[in-house]
Amino acid sequence: MPIASLDDWLMFLHVLGAMVWVGGLVALNAFGVLALRSGDRDAVARFVGSFRTVGPFVLMPAAIGVLVFGVWMVLVEEAWTFEQTWIWLAVLLLVAAVLVGAIYLSRAALAAQRALDAGDLTQATPRRVAARQLNLSRRRRGRRRCGVPPGRRSRARAASTAR
Repeated sequence: MPIASLDDWLMFLHVLGAMVWVGGLVALNAFGVLALRSGDRDAVARFVGSFRTVGPFVLMPAAIGVLVFGVWMVLVEEAWTFEQTWIWLAVLLLVAAVLVGAIYLSRAALAAQRALDAGDLTQATPRRVAARQLNLSRRRRGRRRCGVPPGRRSRARAASTAR
């Protein structure tokens, strides 16, 4: 009598991958806040440097494991099929999250490393870099929409409400 069936092992590995992936992201966020609040340049440098190992060697394999073991479960379980909407949504959301992490956040981590090398601790976290990049893209969109540069738009809005 086997200890566990193939279905049990697939579910275990799928959930383990999700726990490592999501737990790793939560832990990185917590350690980033602690490193930044410490104000210690070396602590921030170690934290930013950890992205080169944690991302490709921990988070990416965990996300791939979630996808592989999830698809494998759908293939072997009779209760689940690819025609179910929630399975397609799960796969699409997972692929979108991996793409955001691989493309967008990896660039933010590189920009954080550059900010750290320049000595700017306040801008050295990937979250701050990502927020700055999002704000820049919003400004560019806004400028195209109304033709007013971002700094002047708020003054124009303030002048119009004062009237």
